[in-house]
Amino acid sequence: MRKAERYRHFIDYFTTHFPEPETELTFANPYELIVAVVLSAQCTDKRVNMVTPALLARFPTPAHLAAASAEDIFPFIRSISYPNNKAKHLAGLGRMLALDFGGEVPGTIEELQRLPGVGRKTANVVVSVVYNQPAMAVDTHVFRVSHRLGLVPKTATTPLAVEKELVRHIPEELIPKAHHWLILHGRYVCVARSPKCAQCPLTSWCKYYAEVVSKADLASAKTGLAARKAAK
Repeated sequence: MRKAERYRHFIDYFTTHFPEPETELTFANPYELIVAVVLSAQCTDKRVNMVTPALLARFPTPAHLAAASAEDIFPFIRSISYPNNKAKHLAGLGRMLALDFGGEVPGTIEELQRLPGVGRKTANVVVSVVYNQPAMAVDTHVFRVSHRLGLVPKTATTPLAVEKELVRHIPEELIPKAHHWLILHGRYVCVARSPKCAQCPLTSWCKYYAEVVSKADLASAKTGLAARKAAK
């Protein structure tokens, strides 16, 4: 199957069945989102959502966060992965937002990446979710699912290479949605270990299913047939 056909199937399915996907992080404004996304690195959205209410109640604005030290922030995020580093990042992020950006979350990827704890993936999430810009954040789910479905080639071995490939083939207005489609599919169906292919509606054109699962099923069937013949 050609790549263009895979993208057509991908877009047709998700625009029909999940036309308005959303992030599972809880937030009320750009500041709350960037704090949540920084905390979500190598951590589940569910865990982040358990932590942010108390954290944001104590530090409700960039100015409040700017006045805090990492030691002030740590107790609120101790259950998050890498809490020491993230506490330092949030303290620095608050100060830079307050001093360099007038307490506002910037709207460009370049400016966002100046903030402590904000890499390209986090910046892409913010501009995509808050400002609806055509940015594709590539996390582990997007990286895995896009390869398994055959949307990107095996030679796309870095998040940036995957990002460029996806942006090249997905219509600009759908890129913010496609980011969530890939994440949610990877989170609940195309999981890292033991993907739920039996429940997946995409197997008719999924490259992983054709190359790995179907071949394994065929090999298992042949082995079973041989065993039955030998038993006769």
